[in-house]
Amino acid sequence: MFDIVSFIPRAVMQGVPLLYGSTGEILTEKSGNLNLGIPGVMYVGAISGVIGSFFYEQAAGKSLSAFPAIAIPMCCALLGSLLMGLLYCFLTVTLRANQNVTGLAMTTFGVGFGNFFGGSLIKLAGSDVPSVALTATSSFFTRHLSFAGKLGWFGKAFLNYGFLAYLAVLIALSASYFLNRTRTGLHLRAVGENPATADAAGINVTRHKYLSTCIGSMIAGLGGLYYVMDYACGVWSNNAFGDRGWLAIALVIFTIWRPGISILASILFGGLYILYLYIPTGTHMEVKELYKMLPYVITLVVLIIVSLRKKREDQPPASLGLSYFREER
Repeated sequence: MFDIVSFIPRAVMQGVPLLYGSTGEILTEKSGNLNLGIPGVMYVGAISGVIGSFFYEQAAGKSLSAFPAIAIPMCCALLGSLLMGLLYCFLTVTLRANQNVTGLAMTTFGVGFGNFFGGSLIKLAGSDVPSVALTATSSFFTRHLSFAGKLGWFGKAFLNYGFLAYLAVLIALSASYFLNRTRTGLHLRAVGENPATADAAGINVTRHKYLSTCIGSMIAGLGGLYYVMDYACGVWSNNAFGDRGWLAIALVIFTIWRPGISILASILFGGLYILYLYIPTGTHMEVKELYKMLPYVITLVVLIIVSLRKKREDQPPASLGLSYFREER
């Protein structure tokens, strides 16, 4: 039988990295920047947090404290993903390189960067298996509310998560409020729709593109950190992140560029991602592979429906993926 009580927590934990990635990418795309390097950004955020955590554990030994054990990996992850965002902006906004090519190149670079330093840490740790275990630091990230177990299925389904899961929901709600209810958010949307008009109105296009892309990259980097420190219980293995970065980009299209909707949509995608584990398929491996395709198939269906409806509020920013040349204004 389908075990819904155990399915929901696993779907949520699968969906949290997607929520971080999609929220960061929505902020980026609202400025007109199409950052296909999000998978690489999340990978760099993850390995940066692992590096910080690894050296902190080596220095602190058994006397780990909660604040530095949490703050050091988070700061490292934010810094690493920030540098990736700055690199993307320098190439696409300042040098006006092609955004699609730049994003794909950054994904390749990010994965290579993570695998190189991940392999180096594995050698430094002298591990017998190709992975690094940071269980001491991870224990601070995976702690959940102490009374969750006393609330039965409700506590297990909704309160049995680390703080990064709740932070992801808070960031998504804050991003939704920022884009729709603040003057700066409206300016950002104006830059994404028509940068020439926004520039003529006195809005600094370059600054908005830089800030939104860098902040969006930092948010996405936290998704990589969550995967390693919470979902994987502090175990880093090269190439273990899978296609979650691409799923986060697909989630942006699925939610029609609305971070508030991405909260439930990320749980849906997380559930679809692991659905094959809960539906018996016997020895038919091809059926399992079809189940794994569901998030992408649903995204394509939503994209077709949105394209046919042609409602302006459901469309991507008009200047998405296009570099802005002020001289052509």
